[in-house]
Amino acid sequence: MSTESQHLYSQLPAIDRLLRDPAIEPLVAQHGQTLISELLRQLQLQARETIKQQQQLPGWCGDWPQALGAALMQRQRSALAPVFNLSGTVLHTNLGRALLAQPAIEAVTRSMGSAVTLEYDLDGAGRGHRDRAIADVLCQLTGAEDACIVNNNAAAVLLMLAAIAPGKQVVVSRGELVEIGGAFRIPDVMRQAGCQLVEVGTTNRTHLKDYRNAINDQTGLLMKVHTSNYSIQGFTAAVDEAELAQLGAEYGLPTATDLGSGSLIDMAQYGLPAEPMPQRLLAAGVDLVTFSGDKLLGGPQAGIILGKKALIARLQQHPLKRALRVGKLTLAALEATLRLYQQPELLAQHLPTLRLLTRPQQAMEDAAQRLLQALTPQFSAQFRLRAEPCWSQIGSGSLPVDRLPSYALTFEPLDGRGATLEALAERWRRLPQPVIGRINDGRLWLDLRCLEQEDALIEALRA
Repeated sequence: MSTESQHLYSQLPAIDRLLRDPAIEPLVAQHGQTLISELLRQLQLQARETIKQQQQLPGWCGDWPQALGAALMQRQRSALAPVFNLSGTVLHTNLGRALLAQPAIEAVTRSMGSAVTLEYDLDGAGRGHRDRAIADVLCQLTGAEDACIVNNNAAAVLLMLAAIAPGKQVVVSRGELVEIGGAFRIPDVMRQAGCQLVEVGTTNRTHLKDYRNAINDQTGLLMKVHTSNYSIQGFTAAVDEAELAQLGAEYGLPTATDLGSGSLIDMAQYGLPAEPMPQRLLAAGVDLVTFSGDKLLGGPQAGIILGKKALIARLQQHPLKRALRVGKLTLAALEATLRLYQQPELLAQHLPTLRLLTRPQQAMEDAAQRLLQALTPQFSAQFRLRAEPCWSQIGSGSLPVDRLPSYALTFEPLDGRGATLEALAERWRRLPQPVIGRINDGRLWLDLRCLEQEDALIEALRA
């Protein structure tokens, strides 16, 4: 070791001395000596490595309290960081899908800090069922006989198959053997549930006679899967749920539909593309319907199963139900969200998902012009900024071919280099509240459909 290195190492203060530093003592009192000592040791190791590699002290060695504060902030930064979702996808799976309404947030907060009647029957002072209150609201909204709540729609499909058709054949159209995000495939779920998949029809055309010809003594369920994340167009044919329900009744077989997204309202009344509604399928005679809570419903992640009382009872009694059940936080948020549907005239105002989906393009264009004026002075040296029309998408497999007219602020590099755009996008992803846009056609697009905090975005980008 050189004399110079020895001199540099000798300048590193001991941990005990640092813990007694007047600027560090308040951090010790607030966060505890164990955590602060660990962070100081890591800083010392970083300093030693810098001396070893560069024969100099790191710049921050002149202010250990400041370096410690930065390390503490980094350590305590949540893995679930709030972001500006300017990607153009409203229900972005990687960004948490639906935003909760304020009543749902308040309901979760209350249930977090208090004992609640999760499985406690106040009338009989005994044990109740945790799904009961939410099931009653769902039945009132949809006309279902009963309901079951699990942790997501994949769990709902798995539980339904395992409880209704164990060891039996389940008949599904070849055109509906979907794969959703995370390589979740209907055939794989069938195997996990102990069912045998029977494919009928072809990719583009399936008829009622295909289902009828597949029925035998081993048939346990007739099933449809809504192709919410892709579309087959052209020379096509599919079996209507009402027809399938009638066929099931004829043979004494239950019928089920996996809706995936699922919407409790007619989206067309808001000028949005129509989406199948569970209440209409139930009215058509389908025995069980499953869908997600955090997509078009606008609530927390959950899997919802609606249907006949006797079949729901079989689901509730199955051992998988306990493994897949939800906790009090999800139930609190889901109930509060469903209560909003009891006031349909106010739904677009109070439910963030519907509010963002129905946002007028003019409102987004006005926001783009304001942002253009505010940000051009800072970025004009490197980028050409424009306010431009664009198209948003609903996301999370909902209505994949439909687009919503939107408006964006775009950044085009004056040097024409894609690396310049990538560097800008990366820099924004590293902000305390990351900004998530999309790169397309040689520009970085900030789609403003989901932006409701303009001033906060301007402040973040100016910083």
